[in-house]
Amino acid sequence: MHALENSNATATGPMPPDIRMAAVRALDTARASSGQVELFGSFLLAGEEFALPASSIREVVNFPERLIPVPLAPHFLDGVFTLRGHVIPVVNLARIFDAGAGAASSSDKIAIVEHEDIQVGIVFHSTGEVLRVRPEQRSMLQYAEGGAGGVVAGTILLDDGARLLQVLDAHALVHIENVPHVQALLAFNRGNVKSQFQLQAARRQCLSFLVGGTTFAFEISAIREIIAVPELKPSVMAGPLCLGRMNFRGHAVAVIDFAALLRLGSSVPTPGSAQRILVAMLGDSLIGMLVDSIDSIFHFSDNDVMPVPLLSKARAGMFTGCMARDEGGVLFLDHQGIFSASELVEISEGHTNLYQAEAQGDESGRALTLAKSRREVYIVFGLDTQWAVAIGELREIISYGAPMVKPPGLPPFVTGVLNLRQQVVSVIDLRCLFGLPPPPDLSSAKIMIIERGEERYGLLVDQVDTILTVMASQRRATPQAMAGNDGKRFPVAEVIEVTGPDGKEGAIAIFAPAAFIGLLDARLYDRPD
Repeated sequence: MHALENSNATATGPMPPDIRMAAVRALDTARASSGQVELFGSFLLAGEEFALPASSIREVVNFPERLIPVPLAPHFLDGVFTLRGHVIPVVNLARIFDAGAGAASSSDKIAIVEHEDIQVGIVFHSTGEVLRVRPEQRSMLQYAEGGAGGVVAGTILLDDGARLLQVLDAHALVHIENVPHVQALLAFNRGNVKSQFQLQAARRQCLSFLVGGTTFAFEISAIREIIAVPELKPSVMAGPLCLGRMNFRGHAVAVIDFAALLRLGSSVPTPGSAQRILVAMLGDSLIGMLVDSIDSIFHFSDNDVMPVPLLSKARAGMFTGCMARDEGGVLFLDHQGIFSASELVEISEGHTNLYQAEAQGDESGRALTLAKSRREVYIVFGLDTQWAVAIGELREIISYGAPMVKPPGLPPFVTGVLNLRQQVVSVIDLRCLFGLPPPPDLSSAKIMIIERGEERYGLLVDQVDTILTVMASQRRATPQAMAGNDGKRFPVAEVIEVTGPDGKEGAIAIFAPAAFIGLLDARLYDRPD
């Protein structure tokens, strides 16, 4: 086999004319007697013909309707999509050759290339044909020792040298960025096969949220609280990443622009908007992260997280994988990888050192007392006013708008029945049930899933506002004025005394799911309340 020694042959574009001539000269007729015929699939891209060994082509699919953009990805990665339990990164081959090439279009085709348990989608303008190639029609490229190899492994010459195809290297395509992490995760999943019972027992809750048009998620245990955006105070550490600071329950908290952290642009904190601040513990300090909106809360297990290859090495430790959801793919983040970023640690600790005395003020004694009390986590939702439900009472929260059917004969307060991952859920319109007027719109509406035994109910609420972490000592008995047994008032267990970020005192009623289901049964079966 003759070799072509040119380490830059594929660095900046399709094969130039001098390499084409070298490929013609590299034909080795001596291989004809000893080699076997190989099968290749051909593809067209901007007038150039490319080929892949048929053994590495899993299938060819149409361009997906929804492509999930990946922050911090290489310029040639247009995004990822899910295909039968795999996350497929879409590699724009034109951008490997020319960084200024445009994004792929919906009319393009994607060849799914599989190599070493990794699947990658390669974008082409159109498919070609299946070729039977004799050994003497092939030549290989030899890259200089120690040089960076390209994604073109060699050439195929047909029609007496008049037709040249560039052979793509499947190994190079799946080893462009960060693949060792993916292979390690795949190996872990294969060696960590669990029974269905074990998977169910190991399920954890995660929070999903939107930033820059992409849906992200991480474990809900990483979040201390979710709050609406207050007026931020100026900070000497303000910059592209740090938006300012806030005094939060006796703590000086730096507020980070999550979009800037992931290089998705920048955000302007807007009080009164759908934006929220996720408050998390970072070492001995708190840090706030501004996101565009809260999406949902749901359960997951390790097997639900599919590895995502081809991430940029910059902040690659932030990403765990991708989860397929009915509403689309969700990029799952490693909160420990995020919080270990040195710049976040410096910003968080810097604010504690500079502003803690101001933030603490008269809160020192109260904070010390509350620190000794047991913490409890609640989801705060809106329905004319704010209500709270213990997070352990919820199975998950989904966005309103999932396909539902409404069989005849159901009460008017039953919006319909939906199929949530092969489980039937009856959706209850709480406004209708309790005689409240319809909401102005349902754009922010959520469905909170509760369960009792094998039964599951979805509670339609106006919006999910925050996650609230409080101390058990902040709970109080329900005021008599809020109690009621006429079936027209929310079943209220207790109220929580809260202090908002603005320092104002208030109370939020705790919704009691068990009492609600009893009331619901009475209404469904026309029993006296």
